[in-house]
Amino acid sequence: MSTVRKVAVVGWGAIGRVVGTALAEGRVTGAELVCVVDNRPLGEAAPVRQATFEEALELCDLVVEAAGQGVVREWGERVLESGTDLLVASTGALTDDELAKRLLAAGPGRVYFTGGAVGGLDLLQAVRTLGPLDEVRLTTTKLPSTLEQPWMDEELLSRMRGATGPVEVMSGTARDVPVKFPKSTNVAASVALAVGDLDAVRVRVVADPAAHHTRHVIEASGAHGAYRFEVAHLPDPGNPATSQVVPYAVLRSLAALAGRTGQIL
Repeated sequence: MSTVRKVAVVGWGAIGRVVGTALAEGRVTGAELVCVVDNRPLGEAAPVRQATFEEALELCDLVVEAAGQGVVREWGERVLESGTDLLVASTGALTDDELAKRLLAAGPGRVYFTGGAVGGLDLLQAVRTLGPLDEVRLTTTKLPSTLEQPWMDEELLSRMRGATGPVEVMSGTARDVPVKFPKSTNVAASVALAVGDLDAVRVRVVADPAAHHTRHVIEASGAHGAYRFEVAHLPDPGNPATSQVVPYAVLRSLAALAGRTGQIL
């Protein structure tokens, strides 16, 4: 008989609430929600006990991070060193090379990453074993209001707020861009994780007042083939910076970790 995974969800926001509620209602076979970790008192909002991070590591064998890159930086290694597995939603934290190396080397717990808002990452990860890709491009298009950042100057903010069509907000590599948009560009880091090289992925961030769907276009090519993936998602109504599908991608990853048969791996 298979063992039931005892799960802690960290973060009770747009992603954590959907994931935690599904677990609490028994919708992920082989996984049980044991506790929720959040820096705000949740009271009756949480379906199970609210615990500290230290308590979660004692009670659970799998931690689901749904609270942002800072949690991965602060707690990632400690989770893994305790022997607890970690499922990361905020892959943008991996733009820190040193952190990425430490997480991948830490144990005995195992670290996993959810694909989040895009597909095709499994194929890119397989393709890279054939040899490096010559070119990898990601274009992310979102509503201007979801892309505003404290570091932006008045000129850029004015162009975004007054835009009547698409406006390029930033271009760079998957190392540079997620740092500037910590809540909006986990996809860039996920593509780089699949490709195996932060500097190989060229990223454009575009603000478009007509972007009622968040759009990601991944284009990659090499000696062995050419690949193009395009997705368009509704933003999450509770947090428009993330796509509505993200918590369901986390749940799919959870189901695989809990041993559900029939999963595409």
